[in-house]
Amino acid sequence: MTVRTRYAPSPTGDPHLGNIRTALFAWLLAKHNGGQFLLRIEDTDRQRFVEGAVEAQMETLRWLGIDWDEGPDKGGPHAPYTQSE
Repeated sequence: MTVRTRYAPSPTGDPHLGNIRTALFAWLLAKHNGGQFLLRIEDTDRQRFVEGAVEAQMETLRWLGIDWDEGPDKGGPHAPYTQSE
């Protein structure tokens, strides 16, 4: 069985410490078990959507060295990786 974890932020602003902690724990669990880490955007709250928030989430994760195996910018067999699609 392959371990698959995900981080699914809502694009309502810049990532905060709680977001980063959640992403880090999911990423570490996947990597520790030889699994996959997925990035999925939960953009269902369109009233609070902040332009550029998706990019800010991805930039922050990359800056921290947290990479993903599947996601909105990479694709994968379990698309879509954005809730509204």
